[in-house]
Amino acid sequence: MNKLNPILVTSPLLPPLEEFIPYLKDIWNKKWLTNNGYYHQELEKALCDYLGVKYLSLFTNGTLPLITALQALRITGEVITTPFSFVATTHSLWWNGIKPVFVDIDPITCNINPDKIEAAITPHTTAIMPVHVYGYPCDMERIQSIADKYGLKVIYDAAHAFGVTVNNKSVLEAGDMSTLSFHATKVFNTIEGGALVCRDEQTKKRIDYLKNFGFAGETTVVAPGINGKLDEIRSAYGLLNLKQVDNAIEKRRQIANQYREALKNVDGISFIGDIPDVRHNYAYFPIFVDAEKYGMARDEIYFKMQEQNVFGRRYFYPLISTFSTYRGLDSAKPKNLPVATKIADSVICLPMYPDLNNGDINKILKLIIKL
Repeated sequence: MNKLNPILVTSPLLPPLEEFIPYLKDIWNKKWLTNNGYYHQELEKALCDYLGVKYLSLFTNGTLPLITALQALRITGEVITTPFSFVATTHSLWWNGIKPVFVDIDPITCNINPDKIEAAITPHTTAIMPVHVYGYPCDMERIQSIADKYGLKVIYDAAHAFGVTVNNKSVLEAGDMSTLSFHATKVFNTIEGGALVCRDEQTKKRIDYLKNFGFAGETTVVAPGINGKLDEIRSAYGLLNLKQVDNAIEKRRQIANQYREALKNVDGISFIGDIPDVRHNYAYFPIFVDAEKYGMARDEIYFKMQEQNVFGRRYFYPLISTFSTYRGLDSAKPKNLPVATKIADSVICLPMYPDLNNGDINKILKLIIKL
């Protein structure tokens, strides 16, 4: 197989190097590399403005906000969540000594199915942790209604949902907290990074203590915190990337439309359409393979694409519930998760990034249409 110039599932959004260098020179002159420096503060403000939220705390990756949210809200016992996500979602529960309870997902959006949540609630349930999978918004109203009925907290893993809005309102405002990932593979990135969105100033203060070892002053430690701080270099990088993210999302939209137009009549291949009143970010482009109609199983297509130097990803396969840490849970049994199991076995995320050119797009499409 020719390994030259592979078409990968994603490619990072990079700020112009010539614009980044003056920021680096300024950081070198200031000699303040971390601990809530100038660029860190500027990026928090800029992200609040862009995302339409009041309180946001930056982190050094996207996993620590999940772990910290559970600590900040003092979540214990059991948390209802989805098996169809990146493993960090459930790992954050495990690291806090919390039992994950998996429920099945919606066959259209791939998000947690609200119809399945109530039956999973026990006297030990304290919260729900849904995921806006692929950036498609969860049924936030129904989830909140259930949470209110049973007195549960809601923490949204919004790692895929940067900039996503419903009726011009950010999805990050739903629930008690929302987390973001700024990993290099995301629509907006700081190389590694993340954020935790909360509802009030006092909670943000507690979060900022928790991500800085619990320090509330030079000699005062108020909680057993961790080190989750984002440094100045990645904060400056993020400020520059924020300037170009809208243009990047528009390019992603155009690519998604090209995929949809070309694949709409391919028997056995389906995809998720745009949802009315939602501003999408086109973070991913998943297709779902019906082996009987298409004439080939998902994995056959997946590996044949690789032979032609096209590297999609089977997001999210296998299900989190199948990993050794979790498969012994009653809620992890495949019979309880038929929709999630089917989707995990049929999905391929096609390459999606702003620099994907028409030649590459046509190569990808011809492979799928001809296979």
